Amino acid sequence: MRTLTILIVIIAIMHISNLINATLLDGEWYGLVNWLSTILFLISMVVYGREWNKNRKR
Repeated sequence: MRTLTILIVIIAIMHISNLINATLLDGEWYGLVNWLSTILFLISMVVYGREWNKNRKR
């Protein structure tokens, strides 16, 4: 899968989970959603870093 596609999917999951938590769950799972968003952010930074290093070495 392309790097850009992975990053877009991660951003979409983060926003959808926040939207569901705010609208359907009335913010009851704020801690879990915040934890999930943090983990997804770290994964996206690793994906970006790997791609940046691969392109830098060319």
